[in-house]
Amino acid sequence: MNRAEREAAVRRVMERSAPRVPPGLCADAVRRGGRVLRRRTLARRLVWLLLLTAAVAFAVWALTVQPWVEPPSKTTPPLSDW
Repeated sequence: MNRAEREAAVRRVMERSAPRVPPGLCADAVRRGGRVLRRRTLARRLVWLLLLTAAVAFAVWALTVQPWVEPPSKTTPPLSDW
């Protein structure tokens, strides 16, 4: 295929009428896109709620158990100076 034939082929493709789109395609795409956005927003809110709940539960546990405090000794220290 030489240059003139390629140019003619490209012109034929460009001169064709625009592809026809089904009439309800745009409305369907908008509806589905809105649904996807609502689901993503709901999922994001649920994740944040889960993280907030976990942080509050951890804070309550840490304040009640106080894992940073050394537990009291269960045995008496050895006696010396007797």
